[in-house]
Amino acid sequence: MTRALLIEQIKKKQSFLCVGLDVDLDKIPQHLIALEDPIFEFNKQIIDATHHLTVAYKPNIAFYEAYGIKGWRALEKTINYLNKNFPEIFTIADAKRGDIGNTSTRYAKAFFEDLNFDSITVAPYMGSDSVEPFLAFENKFTIMLALTSNMGGLDFQTLKVENTALYEQVLKKSLSWKNSDQLMYVVGATRPEYFAKIRKIIPNHFLLVPGVGAQGGSLSEVCKYGINSDIGLLVNSTRGIIYASQEKNFALKAQEKALELQLEMKAFIN
Repeated sequence: MTRALLIEQIKKKQSFLCVGLDVDLDKIPQHLIALEDPIFEFNKQIIDATHHLTVAYKPNIAFYEAYGIKGWRALEKTINYLNKNFPEIFTIADAKRGDIGNTSTRYAKAFFEDLNFDSITVAPYMGSDSVEPFLAFENKFTIMLALTSNMGGLDFQTLKVENTALYEQVLKKSLSWKNSDQLMYVVGATRPEYFAKIRKIIPNHFLLVPGVGAQGGSLSEVCKYGINSDIGLLVNSTRGIIYASQEKNFALKAQEKALELQLEMKAFIN
């Protein structure tokens, strides 16, 4: 996937919606549980119902690893289904990996080559040699944690380092890394007041924005400060869409919630 193709999809679908595929067997409709692979079947129905409204899907890898080999196989089937049937859709492995040298390269190979995701989330705490191995893969994107939406995110991210917030230092430093044009950044929707400052540092990069919907983030506030000339946003919603219903028509209800967000997004796209 290239940046140009992603932007083309945003304009074509009038959407910058990313749907999180975080499958919890305790929350999915119970009529699926008896099936051979309830995780994949749930994902498949969500994808079939929402693919025309979204430009990205983001499985959180922990929700698959938690079910052992069956979960990993369901993840593999899900990404294969997306790549075969909807290759124009941007895929994000929400894995939050972060290690150095050969270890990062192995993580990158696992998600970029074996599973063929378009991107992966990473934690930058260990610095350049923990991120640059991911950036070495052509037409793949590394989505680096910058300013997250969780409560504990402020424990470190906004601490002052030489009178500059740590997250700002991280953003500025990352721009000097090799292939930094392949970076995207995670910025939580619950921190909209920071978007203007972030855009001064990284005006052209895409931002993955979790926190709209169940976490209380405001789409209009995110767009007010975060949109750039290419839109530059992938706004994620998970629980508000995939768990809109536990009835047999759950996919239709998910579609309705995705449509609500897509229509809101359309107003911000020229």
